[in-house]
Amino acid sequence: MASCNNLKTKMNTAESNKYAVEQFADLQILRYYVPGFDELSLKQKELVYYLSQAALEGRDILFDQNGAYNLTIRKLLEEIYINYQGDKKNNEYLALETYLKRVWFSNGIHHHYGSEKFVPGFTQDFFSKEILKLSPSQLPLIGDQTPNELLEAILPIIFDPAVMPKRVNQADGADLVQTSACNYYSGVSQEEVEAFYAKKKAIKDPMPVSYGLNSRLVKENGELVEKVWKVGGLYSAAIEKIVYWLKKAEGVAENNEQQAVINSLIAFYETGDLKTFDDYSILWLKDVNSRIDFVNGFIETYGDPLGMRASWESLVNFKDVEATRRTELISDNAQWFEHNSPVDAQYKKEEVKGVTAKVITAAILAGDLYPATAIGINLPNANWIRAQHGSKSVTIGNVTDAYNKAAHGNGFKEEFVYSNEEKTLLEKYGDITGNLHTDLHECLGHGSGKLLSGVDPDALKAYGATIEEARADLFGLYYIADAKLVELGLVPNEEAYKAEYYSFMMNGLMTQLVRIEPGANIEESHMRNRQLIARWALQAGAADKVVEMVQKEGKTFVVINDYQKLRTLFGELLKEIQHIKSTGDFDKARAIVEQYAINVDPVLHTEVLERYKKLNLSPYKGFVNPVYTAVQNADGEIIDVEVSYTEGYAEQMLRYSREHGNLPYYNE
Repeated sequence: MASCNNLKTKMNTAESNKYAVEQFADLQILRYYVPGFDELSLKQKELVYYLSQAALEGRDILFDQNGAYNLTIRKLLEEIYINYQGDKKNNEYLALETYLKRVWFSNGIHHHYGSEKFVPGFTQDFFSKEILKLSPSQLPLIGDQTPNELLEAILPIIFDPAVMPKRVNQADGADLVQTSACNYYSGVSQEEVEAFYAKKKAIKDPMPVSYGLNSRLVKENGELVEKVWKVGGLYSAAIEKIVYWLKKAEGVAENNEQQAVINSLIAFYETGDLKTFDDYSILWLKDVNSRIDFVNGFIETYGDPLGMRASWESLVNFKDVEATRRTELISDNAQWFEHNSPVDAQYKKEEVKGVTAKVITAAILAGDLYPATAIGINLPNANWIRAQHGSKSVTIGNVTDAYNKAAHGNGFKEEFVYSNEEKTLLEKYGDITGNLHTDLHECLGHGSGKLLSGVDPDALKAYGATIEEARADLFGLYYIADAKLVELGLVPNEEAYKAEYYSFMMNGLMTQLVRIEPGANIEESHMRNRQLIARWALQAGAADKVVEMVQKEGKTFVVINDYQKLRTLFGELLKEIQHIKSTGDFDKARAIVEQYAINVDPVLHTEVLERYKKLNLSPYKGFVNPVYTAVQNADGEIIDVEVSYTEGYAEQMLRYSREHGNLPYYNE
């Protein structure tokens, strides 16, 4: 038996090493693979190649959106890294190297998840001396700026903890615009922003555009002005390159529907018109027959403290035909799930329209999906489009597979799972139910329910993202325990759901705290959502001991005593969260988020961090992309597209800066 266990451990280690690239700070870099790419037709491969090039051209946009000085700082750090002539085992240099790798990972100087500014492990003196060793041609100087003047401007941004401390500030009572370091606003207050868009929204439109989605709001000569991200506008140099590759992709589109999608996206980039963006979104939604698919544009609004302006992102992918049968079963039954939901009837959709879902294989990740990525996506985000046309959901199968295989044998379950009973559940059903919860969250959760007539989609303001993620998670949690899923063959038996319940509660109550710095609160919307649900259920079920936090051998564990009662609690909370969403009740949203989602128990937090540290694991993970090479004949025609998986993390990041550094270091 011992030799079998040793063999299994060696196999798990070998498999995880295939996916692991490197580890630093609180981050691990993984590699994902693209199974099925070689089976695509030449035309499909060419399409993936062009769309991937379009994806990579937008990298600088996100850096600048995350902070006005990020491109300048990235350039300075890279020049030191490339040209350093000293001892590379020197602690200051090693600290700078780690800092640079964190900046690459987070697309800026603030943590990608927690949003707090990084604390450099190197000194200001070391940094300044290395910068002054470089020639002026190597520095991101503006106009007749001198190296010393550049340093004077940049040093406080990097080293002063009081300057731009949070990329996205969500603290209740603060001016969220003026206290957030993100580059979506300049010279304006939260009150001014809200008043500016209130005037626009006063004109009722059954098909309202997503105001502010693709612009920076600034004050010029005392007036508020939107600087639109488009060809000829802000970020034009990068957007022009994106459009160049999209036009090549349009020429090899799989069908007329896909060609129309690409053409409409080009029109949006060229005009910046948000009505055109909605037209594109609807066309994209209706293109269900193409094998190749992609997202490219200003999509998610988590990076804006007011939840209006969207970060740039791209994902190129193709359908995993076999795995998609699972999600198609879910989407085919969307009306049943909506009808049987525990929420009030007035908040349910009378008719669920256009819900499509598939499992995809990611071919390239970019922008706000790189290096860290979501494992599922549901789009479009506009409520009226969801109501009238439906939504498209994807689960990224090869990314989830990479996460799972890289985690084999890492000791996490042994440290944090209460007993062998729960471990057995997780080992037997954890991957199945984890993927299924993602499917239910994206396909049905985000697509379920409706706003009452006249409710502003932005009514919940800074709390909107947390409420929406909680709504989708609760929908998935409630239904993953339903006998309907056994009937559909999506889970093997009526016990499997317990694996996801245990995993979710353990994460929401305890283990996600490994992502929080000591003394900090929870800022990120997805993490807030998970703690909100878990702590609410813990408190609501306390009298019956539905869920408990127990001590064993001096350690804290989560124990679920009654899984069915926990499901009932999830249903009750889903009903309340949907009420908040549908009515736009800001006060209730604020109350429930502030009570359950934000604050951290410092004693428990310290314990979790100490236990996790012993495992030598990283709480955050991201990816390097595969490299696609177009093989051409003597006439310059593409005759094949090859994919390789050997590029390292720093190698890839430096290449991207070199080949896709399209924007000025400072963008006004």
